[in-house]
Order: sequence, then structure tokens, then C-alpha cells
Amino acid sequence: MNIKPVREGEELNEVSLKTFLQEQGLIIDIHSELTVSQFSNGFSNLTYLLNIEDKDYVLRRPPFAAPKRGHDMSREYNILSKVNPVFPLAPKPYLYCEDPAIMDKHFYIMEKKSGVVIDKKLPDTFPTNNETGREISKAVIDSLVELQKVDITENGLDSIGKPEGYLSRQVHGWIKRYNHSKTDEISQVGEIEDWLLKNMPDSPSPTIVHNDFKLNNMMFSQNDPGKVVGVFDWELATVGDPLTDLGATLAYWASAEDPDMGINVVTNQAGFMSRKELLEYYAKVSGRDVSQIDYYLTFGFYKLAGILQQIYYRWKKNEIQDDRFSTLNKPIANLFELAVNARNKRIL
Repeated sequence: MNIKPVREGEELNEVSLKTFLQEQGLIIDIHSELTVSQFSNGFSNLTYLLNIEDKDYVLRRPPFAAPKRGHDMSREYNILSKVNPVFPLAPKPYLYCEDPAIMDKHFYIMEKKSGVVIDKKLPDTFPTNNETGREISKAVIDSLVELQKVDITENGLDSIGKPEGYLSRQVHGWIKRYNHSKTDEISQVGEIEDWLLKNMPDSPSPTIVHNDFKLNNMMFSQNDPGKVVGVFDWELATVGDPLTDLGATLAYWASAEDPDMGINVVTNQAGFMSRKELLEYYAKVSGRDVSQIDYYLTFGFYKLAGILQQIYYRWKKNEIQDDRFSTLNKPIANLFELAVNARNKRIL
């Protein structure tokens, strides 16, 4: 996990923060030295590493320019409070605060997990053989299946979302988001949208849906590629159709044959399971019917294209001044081509 000095303009008021930590009993001495660093910049909330009195904590807050009604830290904190006791890979939340005297935006503090995050390359501490990729592949699916085994009714998690009609809301919602941020004409978009709307399958029994379950949102043991120690970014979690998480995981699981998808890729290396092998392993360990997976994979590609399109739209409108995003239109078009291939059963 990439940790760097705090970026200019994103500093925290350390005096107010220490006062809050002492008042809440997380630290003993107000004069203790607080060291603040920052995790690599994503496209959403800001995440900081706090070290004080020989302990590490993680602080999550909205971006400084975020609208008041966006980036609901309270919801994320409450979700973790309910999920962590039954799925300990989710970090344990400690404190939530929305006092503007402490910080300009609401925030929460949670435990720091220790391990490695796999993003652009495999950690140097992992064995350099093909078995490493296979162990990682199985660990990802095992973790997803364990999450989906949690009884949402028995554990009071059915209140975090509305499972009835979840898939329909997701599909209609992402079609609306894509078209709201549309910039280029891409020939396949209309046919994919029409197919998604007309071929929606019946959802299986609802489970927790992480809504961003992918490899670089997970943390692995420093020396064991087969052991997951953390799952992060719960801001979009809800309850609904479990196959939407599987479809998204498969969409992100790029192969060596895939074109540029606009994301960091490591699963195209030797040893990793293919998408088909990953699906077969999921079906085996979950016992769930995956006969409609082509629909969910098609939607997974569409949704990823929509996520990148929103970023590209903001770049085109000069709301983001970052030239890394200037060529996102190419992977967006590639993702729609992959969606066509998934619909036509040419991927799995």
C-alpha cells in the first residue's frame, strides 16, 4: 500500500485532531507526537495514516472540495460497525465525528490492517512462481464467498439497503450516469443498453454487496499470497444481488488478451486463473447458479466504462486538471467492445 507525505492543500488540523482523540479515549497524552501521512490518491475519499503513541490508525474523510451532501462517511462508518463483527476482513471502526471545530468535513477513524495490497505488480515478498497467482485467485473468490455467506437478516444487515429491485436500479442508474456524462459517440453503447434492459435475469437471494470488490481493494498477508487480511472501501456497500459483485470482479480481472481497460492490471501475468477458471471456482465453492453470468459480466464492463466516463467528462469540462485522464476515451471504447463480447458469450 503506497503511503506518502500529505499532499499540499489536504493537510489536517493536527491540534484539533489530537484533542478529539484524547477526549474520545483513543490516546492518553495530548502532547504525544502525531505523525500524519497519506495513502495514494484514488478517485474518491481521502485516506490518512495516523501514528501516535506507537499505534496506527486510518482516517477517512471526503475530499476538501466535495459537496456537503456527498461522500457519506456516517453511512460507511455504520456499515463497518455492522459488517466487521461478522466479516472481520472489514476494518473495525473506532470513532466518527462531524464536528466542524475538529475538521471541515465529517470523518471516521478505523483500525489499520497490516499486509500488502496488490495493484501494478506482485509484492517482492511473494514467491516467484505460477502457484502464487493461483493462490491469490482462489483467495479473492474465497473472501467474496465468505462475505456472501453472512446472514443479512440474522445480523441486522438487511437495513443497509433495499434488495428488492436492486439489479434493476443498478442497471437503470448506470445507464443514466453514463448518458449524463457522455462525450463521444460509441456505436456499441445503444445496443448494449437495450440488451441490458431487456434481458435482466431474476436475482438470487440477496446478500451483502460490497459494490467494488476487486483485487486492489484487498490486503494480503505479507508472506502468504493465499491469505487475505483485509477488504477495504465499503462506501458503496449495500444488500442486493450477489452476482453483481462477481460480475464486477470478473470484469476487473483482465487477461493478457484484453485491450487497455484504463486500470492497473496484474492478473494478466502467468499463474493467475483466467476469468473462466475464476467463475468455475466460484460456482464450486459457493454452490450458486452462475448460468446467467454473461449478463453480469456485460454489466460489469458497462459499469466500469461508466466510472471512467464520469472521470473523463470531468477532465473534458476542466473540473479535473490531470492529463492522465486525457486518453480515457480509448479504454472506455475498449470496455464497450468487451461488453459486446461478454454479451455474445465470447469471454467466458
